[in-house]
Amino acid sequence: MSDATTPATPATTWWVRHAHPLKTTFRILLGVAWLIDGILKFTSGYVNDFLSDVQASQANSPGWLSGWYSFWATQATNNGTLIVYTVGVLEVTLGVALIFGILRKVAYSGGVVLALLIWAIPEGFGGPYSGGSGTTDIGTGVIYAVALLGLILINATYGPSRFSLDYYIERKFPRWAKLAEFNPAGVPPSTRVPPAGVSA
Repeated sequence: MSDATTPATPATTWWVRHAHPLKTTFRILLGVAWLIDGILKFTSGYVNDFLSDVQASQANSPGWLSGWYSFWATQATNNGTLIVYTVGVLEVTLGVALIFGILRKVAYSGGVVLALLIWAIPEGFGGPYSGGSGTTDIGTGVIYAVALLGLILINATYGPSRFSLDYYIERKFPRWAKLAEFNPAGVPPSTRVPPAGVSA
């Protein structure tokens, strides 16, 4: 006879039972955020503000970062439009990859690098070096990077996602997993994607 006060076992908790759709929902929502960010690079007029953002980051940075921001201020002056639109294309591409679950390993890793570059250049590492209200804001880029690192951990823990294009491509072309999964060999046999021609 079971005790009503006995805590639920991990196998019966709501979070465990719904882990696969929850991780997919998290990935898709993050993809929508990146997609919106990318679209706004082309529609919001940010291309005209990029140089001033880099200059503000340069003005508020410590002396040992002056070389970094001098380089980017020069690039923003000479190639600002190219940089902003290139980042916009990368953000749209990353958003689409996250929403549809395609090339997830490449998308997650590249997204971390892109988010940190955004954080380090126009966001000025979040502006903690200046006085005033900027000292309480660490910036959004680093939060995006942490969220993508979370997706990497989820992918390494749970393996293939049935709610992704990668899952279906891997069924036909098992080597695709090298581009899509962080630990395809470590995925438990019960959840591992079967090779082509083998029923699930």
